[in-house]
Amino acid sequence: MSDKILSPQALRARLAKVKLFLCDVDGVLTDGGVYVSAGNETKRFHIPDGLGIVLLRREGIRVGWISNRPSPATQARAEELKIDFLVQQKGNKAEFIEDILRETSLSWEDICFIGDDIVDLCVLRRAGLAVSVANAGAEARKAAHFVTRAAGGHGAIREVIEMILKAQKKWRRLIEEHSR
Repeated sequence: MSDKILSPQALRARLAKVKLFLCDVDGVLTDGGVYVSAGNETKRFHIPDGLGIVLLRREGIRVGWISNRPSPATQARAEELKIDFLVQQKGNKAEFIEDILRETSLSWEDICFIGDDIVDLCVLRRAGLAVSVANAGAEARKAAHFVTRAAGGHGAIREVIEMILKAQKKWRRLIEEHSR
């Protein structure tokens, strides 16, 4: 269990402040599996996560994916969902995010970051709201303020997006709008 887990009230307060939603890709947006055949790569993305991302962007929260592993499948999905920031290169993820923060004039406190492994620790230790997926490595879970119920690639992203939209009092309006 995390040393940083927040009380429900403190968690809601941090969710309400999120202006930039960032996450890892493999193991967070996907189940971590990669299918390779004759040089072609495919990945499985969770469709409700994608709809959540679309809703989040529509509500004014920018979205970025930070991966140490370049992938045409990730590029294609990011383009489909109109992701604001896509970083796919080896290196320190916190340094890549510093570039995004300079571009957006936001701070680490404005970020919700979801990760799953040791390459995400540098971000999980800085983000205003650090989240790990249920099946994350022990180190990532320990660094998180919140651990999702859902596993990576199986609705963890949607789980957190709904929490953000509810804390920011935007979810009910979205439900009403889509109920007409």
